[in-house]
Amino acid sequence: MNKWMERAIELALENVAQGGQPFGAVLVKDDKIIGEGVNELHIRPDSTGHAELLAMRRAQQKLNSTDLRGAVMYASGAPCPMCFGAMAMANMDKAYYANSLAEALAVGLTRSSEVYADLQKADSERAFQMIHMPVENEAISPMHVWYKKGE
Repeated sequence: MNKWMERAIELALENVAQGGQPFGAVLVKDDKIIGEGVNELHIRPDSTGHAELLAMRRAQQKLNSTDLRGAVMYASGAPCPMCFGAMAMANMDKAYYANSLAEALAVGLTRSSEVYADLQKADSERAFQMIHMPVENEAISPMHVWYKKGE
């Protein structure tokens, strides 16, 4: 285990001691910590208050950029689908994790596994339904307006 993963685990254990879940994350770039976080769901009602997302937000503010190319995440647990997506969208190079989804499931932390399983299903079979409602008039379609603005 390297020092960055040790730090992520230390943050997770501190969070457990303070009544939170066992998740800590450290974001590193150029051999320096650029962001840290723990799940803060026990502090405020924010379902996006995950360790990885908070580490990313802090790093992006520090760097004044949404592009985290060259950064590496160290997380105490396998990232959930939301965090996975956010890391990919930010162009992050890779992420390391200590505890697996199977380990999380074994101790009662089921939501990530449930969402990952739901994503494997056809759209019509998912528990969470997303229904396409197309904008028929391009003049008021946000994407078309945005595209035209750039021409």
